[in-house]
Amino acid sequence: MIQAGFWLLCTVIIYLAAKRIYLTFPKIYFTPLLITPLVVITIIIISGVSYDTYNKGAVWLTDLVEPATIALAVMLYKHINVLKKNILAILVSVCCGAMTAFLSTTALAQLFGLKNDILASLAPRTATTPIAVSISGMIGGVPTITAVATMITGLIGMIIGPLIIKWCSIRNPIGQGTLFGTSAHSAGISKAFEYDGVAGSIASIAMILTAFITLIIVPWLLALFRQGFLL
Repeated sequence: MIQAGFWLLCTVIIYLAAKRIYLTFPKIYFTPLLITPLVVITIIIISGVSYDTYNKGAVWLTDLVEPATIALAVMLYKHINVLKKNILAILVSVCCGAMTAFLSTTALAQLFGLKNDILASLAPRTATTPIAVSISGMIGGVPTITAVATMITGLIGMIIGPLIIKWCSIRNPIGQGTLFGTSAHSAGISKAFEYDGVAGSIASIAMILTAFITLIIVPWLLALFRQGFLL
């Protein structure tokens, strides 16, 4: 119990320190989502502690992911009128994004000769972590790989998203929020709020819609792929 509390406290302190650094030097490579896991992994490796020992404390933080996702509804409620006016555009964009994510994943899997279980692990990577892991288990994937792939997807979305917004001159908060929420889930929401409160709220609903659409289409599309109807 003492060890669990120590690792929980250690993780929280590292995150808070990384957040302070990011606020002082707001560069994407200083984001807590990148710094915190790198530092924690380094400490675990150096100390020789097993993952199971570390996770006895860290699991309390993991359990907070789902209620934290639900809490995004508060910001969404504040901008509900904006959502009502743009729901069709958001829904179409999210559907296209989810389809593109799956098709690009299957194309890369075929190009590199990945096995079906790895493809199943990567297919739901654009959904938020709890749902992506659940989908992975349903379709024969490896949830651990899915969790890592989801985190990497979020980090890449945080890095590339601002560049796309700049190059394409996307100044509408609806477009910004949809882009981040669809491609980078919770990490994208954090980045979207740096642009605008409306963008962050739209990113929240885009993430939720992406998760549900992924839950519906990925098992179906993966079955078609395995039967040779796709690619």
